[in-house]
Amino acid sequence: MTTFKKCRKTAILLTLLGTMTSLNTNGQQHYHSDKLIPVADLGKRRAIGVSVSSDNRLFVSFPNQGKDHLYGLTEIVKGQPLPFPDEAWNAHSGDSATRFVNVQDLSVDAEDNLWVLDSKPAPKGSIFGGPNGTATPAEGAFKLLKINLATNHVERVYTFDDLDKSTAGLNDMRIDTDKDLAYLSDPGRAAIVVLDLRSGTTRTVLQGHAYTTADPDIVLTYDGKEMRDRSGNPFRSNVNGIALTRDNRYFYFKPINKLNLYRIETQYLANASLTDTELASHVEDMGETTVTHGLIADDKGNIYLTSSMDYSIKYLSPDGTLHTLVQDSRLLWPDSFGIGSDGYLYFSCAQLQRDPQWNDGVDKVEYPYQIYKVKLP
Repeated sequence: MTTFKKCRKTAILLTLLGTMTSLNTNGQQHYHSDKLIPVADLGKRRAIGVSVSSDNRLFVSFPNQGKDHLYGLTEIVKGQPLPFPDEAWNAHSGDSATRFVNVQDLSVDAEDNLWVLDSKPAPKGSIFGGPNGTATPAEGAFKLLKINLATNHVERVYTFDDLDKSTAGLNDMRIDTDKDLAYLSDPGRAAIVVLDLRSGTTRTVLQGHAYTTADPDIVLTYDGKEMRDRSGNPFRSNVNGIALTRDNRYFYFKPINKLNLYRIETQYLANASLTDTELASHVEDMGETTVTHGLIADDKGNIYLTSSMDYSIKYLSPDGTLHTLVQDSRLLWPDSFGIGSDGYLYFSCAQLQRDPQWNDGVDKVEYPYQIYKVKLP
């Protein structure tokens, strides 16, 4: 593993003025920034995936989490989530091959196609526990859809037929249009999955390496309370958030429970002749960042990171400096990003740390769920 060559600045810079801090009634720090702009009120429906097209169409996805679930994939039109690409794909019953089961991630590629990861992992591949696993492994259900935004039609569906669905937990994906490859994070197996978009076959790489595996010593903590279930098991996720630079050259990745950010040139990910040891030698350590859930790259080479434990969005600039873009107490588990040509960064807030699972059975979610945006630097 090689290290980042540039001089790493350790100071975190607050780059947007107007953030106000105060103490709430419990003596906890409270942040507010006028730079944070609400975009869509989602009521009690938790959004995860967010992506934006070149003409600023905003797409938002929702995991299937019970009684309040309405649509798996939506386009936000005048602040309202409308089913996309149609009602049929958002049906609650029927053939799972032609409807959404549990939409996890969205990404608009360089050619303005919307890619949709419909990913229902097996229990063993879940990111939501400490000692993950079940006595009887169950199969996950994964498919990746390519939707042409010029026609709003599904052009192709990939079903990962060669993937071990009893242990995989596909989470985020990015599309390399130069090489016809998709790169997916798999926290269930602590690995990266490389999907050949021509043949539909996959390769699993960097499985179980230090930079794809969660650090057991990092326990997520919010307002002084550790994120643990009733049995005392901490939340833990292996490689999760990923980003692909706009020129398709670098692939960035990191586990949630890890501070360091890593990258590798995609030419090496695309080279199927490399052994895992050879591939690992090309990974670059970008230095310490923060606990993050989602990543995205802009056209200036900045890498944006959600930073939930201090309620902020940060970005790593090309010179190696970690900046704070916005900090606000409404940023409860900021999750997935989209970048518009209008100069704004769009993102969801999943509030996962407020679920009953992590609060002794008490639901502490603050409704409504929201989509926000903030001006890019």
